[in-house]
Amino acid sequence: MAREAGARAVEADVADPEQAKALVDAAGDLDILVNNAGVTRDGLIARMSDEDWRIVIETNLNGVFHTCRAAARGMMKRRAGSIVNISSIVGVHGNPGQTNYSASKAGIIGFTKALARELGNRGVRANVIAPGYIDTRLTQVIAGEMRELMLANTPLGRFGKPEDVAGAVRFLCSEEASFITGEVMLVDGGLGM
Repeated sequence: MAREAGARAVEADVADPEQAKALVDAAGDLDILVNNAGVTRDGLIARMSDEDWRIVIETNLNGVFHTCRAAARGMMKRRAGSIVNISSIVGVHGNPGQTNYSASKAGIIGFTKALARELGNRGVRANVIAPGYIDTRLTQVIAGEMRELMLANTPLGRFGKPEDVAGAVRFLCSEEASFITGEVMLVDGGLGM
């Protein structure tokens, strides 16, 4: 797919600081960084294993730290850049059975707000998109009854599409958003209001 788009794909585990740095180095001078790696290991806190907690925090939150740290110096030097970190509506409101995921996604919000303050005077913007329920592999495994409840609580009455999130990312990376930093944009069909 990357070749068809005139791009190249580089694979890395962003939970590993060395791989994250190598990924950013392989990309070269970045104008835009979008962090969208994410995993879930759902379970009630009383039964959640240390491993399930660790994997989610390391991938979802530490991965954002590792790639942003690797990209920040070059963006600051060029005095330009846009970073968009993907969080979740669950990072804003929480969700039972997802303490690890909620913590990781809430952490992304706080991290990005601090990053926006750090990098703003160097012309680098940092924002967050917090999707609601988007029709992806992560949501397709949700049981029918729970899916119906999610839809009932979403004013637009449908799951979002990956294109809905991509459009928000495209906007935040564009010149039209050149005076926006430190913001959390909900792309959730009204679920979070």
